[in-house]
Amino acid sequence: MQFKHILAYRLRRLIRAHSTRAGFRHFIVMTTKRILIIEDEANMRHMLEVLLGRSGYEVKSAADGQEGLEVIEGEGFHFILCDIKMPRMDGMAFLRSATDKLKDTTVIMMSAYGTVDTAIEAMKLGAYDYISKPFKADEVLLTLKKAEEREGLKSENLRLKDRIQRIEKSYNFNNIVAKSKAMHSVFDMIKKVADYKTTVLITGESGTGKELIARAIHFNGSRHNGPIVSINCGGIPETLLESELFGYKKGAFTDAKQDKPGRFAEAHRGTLFLDEIGELPLSLQVKLLRVLQDEEITPLGSTGIKKVDARIIAATAKNLGEETKNGHFREDLYYRINVVNIYLPPLRERLEDIPLLTDHFVNHFNSKLKKNIKWVSPQAMEQFMTYPWPGNVRELENVIERAILLAPGNTLEVSDLPPTLKGDLYLPSGLTPDGISSIKIASRILEKELIERALTKTSGNRTKAAKMLEISRPILISKIKDYKLD
Repeated sequence: MQFKHILAYRLRRLIRAHSTRAGFRHFIVMTTKRILIIEDEANMRHMLEVLLGRSGYEVKSAADGQEGLEVIEGEGFHFILCDIKMPRMDGMAFLRSATDKLKDTTVIMMSAYGTVDTAIEAMKLGAYDYISKPFKADEVLLTLKKAEEREGLKSENLRLKDRIQRIEKSYNFNNIVAKSKAMHSVFDMIKKVADYKTTVLITGESGTGKELIARAIHFNGSRHNGPIVSINCGGIPETLLESELFGYKKGAFTDAKQDKPGRFAEAHRGTLFLDEIGELPLSLQVKLLRVLQDEEITPLGSTGIKKVDARIIAATAKNLGEETKNGHFREDLYYRINVVNIYLPPLRERLEDIPLLTDHFVNHFNSKLKKNIKWVSPQAMEQFMTYPWPGNVRELENVIERAILLAPGNTLEVSDLPPTLKGDLYLPSGLTPDGISSIKIASRILEKELIERALTKTSGNRTKAAKMLEISRPILISKIKDYKLD
């Protein structure tokens, strides 16, 4: 008790001395922050009340932890200064009992009998800081000032985080920029299936962003800490595809100089993305089906089997239903991979995303190419909104990269766009503003006209026409059937 009287006396002298100095003014906190002092020694409690009251705090006090609990039941505080050694209920017991009520309150502990272990225990229970007695008035005020600055930064970070989350929620989902209703339905489906191992088939035209959707499923699910491994089933020769998928043992063939794990093994406890699965040869479709059913692989040149745990996401631009009818894709494999289907609409069916994507790509290529494009002219944006985009988002990205690279000023003009986008070259004859009222219908008319022109120029050669239109041959064939251009 004698020690606390001495400490209170020192605090009283410090308050009187500092309050007459100009140098103490920077400690005066012009604020209405509320603070609760929990201290059993009356003199010490009084001195802290005077000190903090003069510093601009709204002060309330309690004689022990039990009384402190009763006070916080009905009132909220920004800060609590709490002694550790007290009768009835000490500071540690107060912290344990008040945890649920102190989520938005900063607690600073005080004690003359504390140790490092005591301080650590107090921090674990939720205390922000620890002051050892005897302390100077400056120490208390500086600790509170530091805590207040931290709370300010924390609040600002939360506001910024909330703002970013609201923006991302509105227009961005895992690097997929969109605000159309169709794409937000896709986002909702991703959230529903991400945590489950269920096989997902992503369908849609080339360039719609199927791999981005696969990555969004992976990184939003329970396997996000595992690997995501991709393989393009149409980009690897059939003779090599089996070894790429399942791996091989040393000596399995001439160039097999060492063991190599396949993509299935690499995706263990993660996700395997099978892009363009519609291009998978029939001979490998049988083996893939067996792996999906048994979750076992046999590397080339091996006699043993190996268990694999990989979530399968497949994607295709083909109509696999039609492919199965034509005998080009196994029906049992189709049903095995098509447990959940996510369809990505083409860009021409979600025109409201075009301005948003344009802005995103302009910012991206400004940074990448060290350019300073600030605007897209209304005429250029009009071309973007009426062009059918057979190559979808990928084509839009390529067009904007080219335009930014070639633009002489800080505005993208129609003159900076490739010839295929300039109205005179692609508008079908007979189409006038008065002749059509639907952008969707106009897009289909334009697309059909482009396909007809490409087929005419190439004398019906579908491979050359697909290259001219910058779409894949299977997509072109599908569109020819759709528009009855056979």
